[in-house]
Amino acid sequence: MAKKIVEGSDTFAGKIFDLFIQLLIILSIVSFSIETLPDLSNYTSKILRYFNIFCVAVFTIEYLFRIFLSEKKLSFIFSFYGIIDLLAILPFYVTSGVDLRSIRVFRIFRLFRVFKIFRYNQAIRRFNKALILIKEELILFLFVAILLLYISSVGIYYFENSVQPEAFKSVFHCLWWSIITLTTVGYGDVYPITVGGKIFTSIIVLIGLGIVAVPTGLIASALTRTIKDENL
Repeated sequence: MAKKIVEGSDTFAGKIFDLFIQLLIILSIVSFSIETLPDLSNYTSKILRYFNIFCVAVFTIEYLFRIFLSEKKLSFIFSFYGIIDLLAILPFYVTSGVDLRSIRVFRIFRLFRVFKIFRYNQAIRRFNKALILIKEELILFLFVAILLLYISSVGIYYFENSVQPEAFKSVFHCLWWSIITLTTVGYGDVYPITVGGKIFTSIIVLIGLGIVAVPTGLIASALTRTIKDENL
């Protein structure tokens, strides 16, 4: 019975459990954001601290229950969701009683509580299936994107290094320009001034438009296939 409640949402109790955990995740993220506000009163800080303790207690119990109910415990612990569940509670135990500045960085892992929602959302599960369907295409696309980043960095380096040695010091410095150009963001902090550099940038921008469109098309197609498979 406990296994059906914790790991499934087919029963009424399972659905209530899922909704409760999702609500707690959202509230814990809101609480985390409120904690960053300056000049919080001592009363508010105390309420937020107690609420965080409550959230950690619930998430810890959930995590231990999932390990206990799992047939392959090690597989769960080192699975995606197992690691996410651990990271969602880890900051509390790491920083409790020790508030050194070097340790506070671990608090950012509280954001991993957001990923816990993935387990309970059908749409996200569908999206995950779509990504699995096109994982080989995405890996190939990622490789091509990295290759284009390098080629564009080398190209702009040879066009602009002689006239802008500070902005385009090396191929590695040019990587920032390549990223913001290929993603068509263009912050304007680094830009070409030579004719060749401008022509080269125009070509890279056009390629960047395709880079944005390709994964979008792949994911849309895979989602369509996933939805059709579920409806069969």
